[in-house]
Amino acid sequence: MVVANKAWRCSGGVLVNNLAAEILQQQKQKQKQQLSPQQLHCWNYQPWRRRPVVPWTAVCGLLLFAVGLISLFTGHVASDLEWYSQRLVKRTWYYKRDSSYRAPIDIWKSRFSNLYYGCSDRGPRFVLARILNATLVVPELDHHSYWKDDSDFVNIFDVDWFISYLAKDVPIVKRVPEKVMRSMDKPPYTMRVPRKSEPDYYLEQVLPILLRRRVLQLTKFDYRLTSDLDEDLQKLRCRVNYHALRFTKPIRNLGQRLVTRMRKMAKRFIAVHLRFEPDMLAFSGCYYGGGDKERQELGEIRKRWETLPELSPDEERTRGKCPLTPHEVGLLLRALDFDNNTYLYVASGEIYGGEETLRPLKELFPNFYTKEMLAGEELKSLLPFSSRLAAIDYIVCDESDVFVTNNNGNMAKILAGRRRYMGHKRTIRPNAKRLSALFSARDKMDWNTFSRKVKSCQRGFMGEPEEMRPGRGEFHEYPSACICQKSSKFLAINKNQGHKNFDRFLNASAEESTDEYTGTEQSRKSLLKQDKRSNGNKTISIIEDNDHEDFLSD
Repeated sequence: MVVANKAWRCSGGVLVNNLAAEILQQQKQKQKQQLSPQQLHCWNYQPWRRRPVVPWTAVCGLLLFAVGLISLFTGHVASDLEWYSQRLVKRTWYYKRDSSYRAPIDIWKSRFSNLYYGCSDRGPRFVLARILNATLVVPELDHHSYWKDDSDFVNIFDVDWFISYLAKDVPIVKRVPEKVMRSMDKPPYTMRVPRKSEPDYYLEQVLPILLRRRVLQLTKFDYRLTSDLDEDLQKLRCRVNYHALRFTKPIRNLGQRLVTRMRKMAKRFIAVHLRFEPDMLAFSGCYYGGGDKERQELGEIRKRWETLPELSPDEERTRGKCPLTPHEVGLLLRALDFDNNTYLYVASGEIYGGEETLRPLKELFPNFYTKEMLAGEELKSLLPFSSRLAAIDYIVCDESDVFVTNNNGNMAKILAGRRRYMGHKRTIRPNAKRLSALFSARDKMDWNTFSRKVKSCQRGFMGEPEEMRPGRGEFHEYPSACICQKSSKFLAINKNQGHKNFDRFLNASAEESTDEYTGTEQSRKSLLKQDKRSNGNKTISIIEDNDHEDFLSD
């Protein structure tokens, strides 16, 4: 009765065996006939008629499982967030933001490249002046680099052309006159200028020494002048880099023969500056899975740079500071939709790891060629001179339909800038910082997903004209002051051919998302207006012409 009474009061109860349950059931039937409706309602909520109590451990387990599912889902969405957002607003890697530009981007050539051209003529107020108002002596190249190349400037570049082309900009001589050398009390003074120095530094620190000693030698002069100069001086840089520096005739002829041989095999081809030599890997501080042997070999090479800090290979890769492996370069190109019938010219010195390292790239692109394969015996006389060999690679890379740079060295930058200056030929720069995570997770996704994400990562790194924003990166790679647009008449013709929204496209705000294609180059008319506002008494460093004296060494 104790159990029955508690149940009747809806306050709980427990049945301990079947006999008790049978007795209790009989009593309930009798009581049920005597209960009022309210009492009957209470009866219906007896404990044994309630839902079973769920243990807290089960509840916690269920919650943890739900949280795990949510985390997994949100993690997937986060990794694809950029892609999904683009899909939601009907804007993908392949399309421009205006409805008139929803055609796929040609991976071989920018469809807007013909609307831009290199413009490095002297401004209307440009005068013959230099920062130091001195005469430039033809540069000497570094003979103590890792490559141990004793080539001089005259062995690589056409010196007479160099002097004559810049005659209206700066006086140049092949050597210091003997009369001047005999009149000097002391040998020429040697100094090294800090990297990216402003013109004021040269006027305040260098000029007094030059006036006192008459002859001054500035060593290691790569990137010793700031990228941010007045526009007329920037244009002088372009005249030096893209016009005055011309290779010797034997180098030009051999380089063009290799280009012709590539063209006979394929209508168009890709050139890759692989830059996977031991010195590059050692300098980067990265690790590529070669075990103790690799660490020891690259560590010994690394000792030649006394000031290099200790680096974490994993952190450097995450920061995008490690060159891609040949295999990763091949995967990048295939993900961008270059098929395995594409012809590849690989510009490189001795690859670390040799054929074993190159094998995955050759499997992805069987039509694989190098200067050694194309030139044969013609290259024999140049084999002891790495700088002259690099000049051959430079010519073929410059003439290629697509150029892929795998590092951020001097040769890569100057080539990227030249190709922009010469009509924005397609130049692909791997977005190594974002690609590193993709390559690490390559085995965890199918090919279509990988390809889609690679294309998303490479937005803004495909050599489109809209990537040319003044002040972005090194001037040698982004010579924005030397890139002009076609005239308004030319644009009108293109509008009639279907480019109705091109004005709005070109004038898009530079403050918009950097992931969008926005044109921010200045028109030739606006550049000339700036010329007229500029000070006519501008000066240029005589040493600035030496800025890329050894760019071919890497």
